[in-house]
Amino acid sequence: MRFYLIQFIAAIAIAVSACAASATGIKSLEIFVKTVKSGRADFIQVVTSPAKEGQAPRVKTSNGQFEFVRPGRFRFNYAKPFAQTIVADGQTLWLYDIDLNQVTARKQSQVLGSTPATLIASAVDLQALQADFVLTEAPDKDGLQWVIATPKGKDGQLQSVRVGLRDGAGVTASSSTLEVLEILDNFGQRSVLNFKQWQVNPHLPANAFEFIVPAGADVLRQ
Repeated sequence: MRFYLIQFIAAIAIAVSACAASATGIKSLEIFVKTVKSGRADFIQVVTSPAKEGQAPRVKTSNGQFEFVRPGRFRFNYAKPFAQTIVADGQTLWLYDIDLNQVTARKQSQVLGSTPATLIASAVDLQALQADFVLTEAPDKDGLQWVIATPKGKDGQLQSVRVGLRDGAGVTASSSTLEVLEILDNFGQRSVLNFKQWQVNPHLPANAFEFIVPAGADVLRQ
């Protein structure tokens, strides 16, 4: 589960996007990194693992809330089916398994590196995105604009990310928000996230991304 959560974080950077109504999907990303400094949304996540011989594919559904502030801070609160918290405070990535009362702490630079999660925290222009990803326009589908992001590095576990955006749902009439994120890893696992109730550029207090180790929790530092 921990591996998947890190993989999910690594893909989310190109997930939260906004675009001009007349712009292409790639232009949407450019506008997003320049104008969207913070955000909050609810999400439903469906993870489908490859079918094993004689077995049907395994499907897991979870939901929660995601919020971020540039640069380098974000939080995922998983509510169902298991409560888990992921916090990036700009220096450390904290993974808290509430049922196990166990915390894993890792340096963000070591965990995220050149993955998309770094982009949500620090990218300031389109060139920063294109340094790590090949961005390709995809045909409109289901009323959404789509962009495919393929990592340039071949040593990671992320194969591709498809980002779906809807016009007119952002800060102004000339912007949009993320509706769907599809993640495919090199093991054939597919994750689809649907985002709802977007708040773009809300005021989020600085302590929203502080993590305090719960009393009695085991702490693993890697």
